[in-house]
Amino acid sequence: MNAKTVQLNKKIYLSISIIIASFLLDRFSKLYVIENFIKNNFKDQFINEFLNFTLIWNKGIAFGLLQSETFFYHLISFLILLIVLFIFYLIIKSATVLEITCFSLIGGGAMGNLFDRFYYNAVPDFIDLHYGSFHWFTFNVSDIFITLGIILLLIFDIFKFDKVDKEND
Repeated sequence: MNAKTVQLNKKIYLSISIIIASFLLDRFSKLYVIENFIKNNFKDQFINEFLNFTLIWNKGIAFGLLQSETFFYHLISFLILLIVLFIFYLIIKSATVLEITCFSLIGGGAMGNLFDRFYYNAVPDFIDLHYGSFHWFTFNVSDIFITLGIILLLIFDIFKFDKVDKEND
């Protein structure tokens, strides 16, 4: 095996590990919440003054936007599937471990929500952050992985951009 093949294999193993770990953490968290809310007839679970668990079935996209029941729901699901495939392409083309990690977090999270769209015909959201009467949009563990991957990519690009600017001065 040459050095390029070994490097590619390391990228693939890293990516697959992150995708599987994020997907499984999301699945287990959703199954736990669904089990407790539906089977045990829980309502809201107040954890502390800033955090509740409240099961909401999201039939839209991020933050519950574009809620839909039929054709539009399936169109959005198909577009999300295309985005997930594009993310896998980006993982393959990524040059650094940080990029692979970020795209894999995004891909694993997106796969978790995409799985729910096909399995439940909706995405279970349950994490409710709030301060006083202000409530952030209810979200799930997949959304955390997607957001973390995007934020890390943005930070990486900002610092990479700064290095290029400093070299050009």
